[in-house]
Amino acid sequence: MSATDLVGELKLLRKGRGISVVQLGPRVGEAMRAAFGITGSDDTAEIRRKLTESLVGLAGSLPDDLRTAALAAFGLHEQARHPFLQARVGWVAKALDRDERTARRRIDEGIQRIAELAVSAQNGQSEPAYPSRSWHTEELRVALALDQQVPEVFEVRRVVADADDIEELDLAVTLTNAGKRRETMVGNDLEVDVFYGGRLAEPVMESSERFGLMLRLPKPLARRARHDIALRFRAKLRHPHYVCVPRHPVDLFDLHVKFPRSVPGAIVKLENVFQDDARDPAARGERLTANESGEVHVQFRNLAPGFAYGVRWEPADVS
Repeated sequence: MSATDLVGELKLLRKGRGISVVQLGPRVGEAMRAAFGITGSDDTAEIRRKLTESLVGLAGSLPDDLRTAALAAFGLHEQARHPFLQARVGWVAKALDRDERTARRRIDEGIQRIAELAVSAQNGQSEPAYPSRSWHTEELRVALALDQQVPEVFEVRRVVADADDIEELDLAVTLTNAGKRRETMVGNDLEVDVFYGGRLAEPVMESSERFGLMLRLPKPLARRARHDIALRFRAKLRHPHYVCVPRHPVDLFDLHVKFPRSVPGAIVKLENVFQDDARDPAARGERLTANESGEVHVQFRNLAPGFAYGVRWEPADVS
């Protein structure tokens, strides 16, 4: 169950009469069933009871404005049991002394926070595994194409602000040298394109191997706001591995690697290892097998900042 799936279902639930809709069962998807303990044998009355108790309970930990907005949206606020969502949005706007556009934003924020709390409770987590004071990555999805003349990486990332006025994201890329001699990288060793989500400042060399990248956002992010970015990197990999070593917490890292026709003889999944160990053939990890298209797919959750997660491989002709 993901918070994104649950948010989608909760937004469907708020339509019309909300929790009081007659045909409630068809609005309850797999995410809500998993989050709120709804079973196939539950009748409409039992589904309504479980949803009501769960939503009221989760909303109780929200700030007053978000709690009021979320409960009203679902038709659970005693003063906002109007038969149409638009009428309930209007009530929220008057109750919060805001316009309707702001009221809808508060409703969306409240639903998002309820979904996060439900998923955390389902996973046995009352707090994030690795709290952040600035921002963290909710989802990082990467496709690495090694079958190109110059390897390409497509990265789609969703970040969440953990403080107000987040104006830029500090990203970095390391091109690890293969040998013991660490030759200093230069600017044209790495090409970066921003597809959407911000404007990239000029890369800065932070070390002989690491490029510092600062992405300036279109507008400052408020706390709990989400923002999507998409980047493409081109670089000749100097060592046979690709890992994510987060500076800020990462909830989900999803990695697809497509190898050329000459598939490596050994592919290893690296998880929670020291960054320098990623290049060490002696570092242990789960052995992976590429599919018929020469691809492997791995996922990692709750990545610890400063540790490496990804894939290492050996050339096919290694004996």
